[in-house]
Amino acid sequence: MAPSTDSFAERVGRIAALGEPIRRALYRYVAAQPEPVDRVQAADAVGVAHHAAKFHLDKLEAEGLLDVDYSRPPGRGGPGAGRPAKRYRRSAAEVAVSLPERRYDLAGHIMAQAITAASTSGVSIARALRDAATAAGRRLGEQAREQLSRRAGRAQALQAVSDVLSEYGYEPRPDGAELVLANCPFHDLAREHPDLICGVNHDLLESALNHCGCDGLHAHLDPAPGRCCVRISAAPTADPAPAE
Repeated sequence: MAPSTDSFAERVGRIAALGEPIRRALYRYVAAQPEPVDRVQAADAVGVAHHAAKFHLDKLEAEGLLDVDYSRPPGRGGPGAGRPAKRYRRSAAEVAVSLPERRYDLAGHIMAQAITAASTSGVSIARALRDAATAAGRRLGEQAREQLSRRAGRAQALQAVSDVLSEYGYEPRPDGAELVLANCPFHDLAREHPDLICGVNHDLLESALNHCGCDGLHAHLDPAPGRCCVRISAAPTADPAPAE
């Protein structure tokens, strides 16, 4: 499964929806049931009015936390059975929010791809990790490229890259012609395995820049406390050679 591409705001909104006590109780009840339930069952289970249960259940559906279908209760069918009831079940969607933001799902996806490739093709783990990070970076670069026009310059490309990396928790900050990445999405992994994870991170970001649709952007390792180990630069165009 590919890592989630939901924005930070979307994920926070889904978690916030569970801050309301009745809504949280309804969600936990629905999630604990082996079969979908209708609003009457849910309302009676948590002790609220049916109309209140419907309001909160529909809010959970709108946030993607519950899925719905329409069916009649078992044993009821044919003429006079009435309309199918709306029934709710827990969504399979995963929601996670961390502050500062971490994206261990992305790291896990890269590592799983690498292990699979190494075990089936015989390539080394190091080679497989590099290939998997490069493939993941290509997808990030393509997201940035979708935001650019054909005539976009380096500044526009840098902004598009910044926007995408923001969604993956890097907290990019302009610093002249560079982007400083103020947060490491893989912090705990990088702290325990710096050579491995920083290498994967560099390959990921270098590939993203190679596929973002604009030349002249480069990732280079520059570890320092309190930020990501990689910096992104928009290398200036070389000055023309002086006339002889």
